[in-house]
Amino acid sequence: MGYDLDIPNRFTYHPPQGDQPERYERLRAAGREFAELLAELCPSSPELSRAVAHVDEAVMNANAAIARHA
Repeated sequence: MGYDLDIPNRFTYHPPQGDQPERYERLRAAGREFAELLAELCPSSPELSRAVAHVDEAVMNANAAIARHA
């Protein structure tokens, strides 16, 4: 048996419910704060760019977890 890719849930619009918008905003604010700290402390470099991209990806995945598994 293959890994369950959960394709229908991944590619379905999940309108925000209840406190989800506030939770999304808290995650975005925390991600932005961390990305700004990285930009302040780290020299401009490919590694910094990747670190900020990973923060962005983490926020997006966290928001998807809230949307898909409410």
